[in-house]
Amino acid sequence: MQLFFTPELNPSLENFILSEEESKHAIRVLRMNTGDRLYLIDGRGGLYEAEIIDPHPKRTVLRILSIKENYQQPNYHLHIAVGPTKNIDRIEWFLEKATEVGIQEITPIICEHSERKEVKLDRLNKVIVSAMKQSLKAYLPQLNPAVSFKQFIKDIPKDGTQKAIAHCVDSDKKYLNQIVEAGQHYIILIGPEGDFSAEEIDLALAAGFQPISLGDARLRTETAALAACLETSLINR
Repeated sequence: MQLFFTPELNPSLENFILSEEESKHAIRVLRMNTGDRLYLIDGRGGLYEAEIIDPHPKRTVLRILSIKENYQQPNYHLHIAVGPTKNIDRIEWFLEKATEVGIQEITPIICEHSERKEVKLDRLNKVIVSAMKQSLKAYLPQLNPAVSFKQFIKDIPKDGTQKAIAHCVDSDKKYLNQIVEAGQHYIILIGPEGDFSAEEIDLALAAGFQPISLGDARLRTETAALAACLETSLINR
């Protein structure tokens, strides 16, 4: 199945023109031609089957044949708020794998111990889109702009969201599967290199976050974030 990301597509269209980038990939790279079929995803759960009617390398014209809405819609919402690593490649790796496993929202949080204070979203969004297409998913995870830890805690809605924080300070902790229920909205905090500060941990606990353990080993930031994704996915099977 060849997937093409077309966020501007909607179910009311009968014909559609691929972007120049996707047209080039279809015609020049994959050498597709008139009559060949491909699949489009809009990032909002729509999976479209289409047929090429004009294989132009800059503006390929397609006929929409069928639509599946809410394709593989997840039954939960996982929001990981993670301290961006000094080496941005490690966060790119996390975003790729988390998208493949299943995640709905990511927020980079700038903490007291963060070595990276700025995050450029363009490249990270490209990584997410590529992983979404590779893993045959139709929902694009939402990548939010970076925000300070204190502001993130302040903006959290007071609803039924299940909240957890993974930190390295010795304390009474439970495993994630001991405190969350399937089919819910989750927010999980993962600290930067150097972990959360004592003040940040106290702020999170006061806001209703429960401290969790992700195992006996001390994990890198991106590994801990992925472990939380995997555990949440297992809870919701």
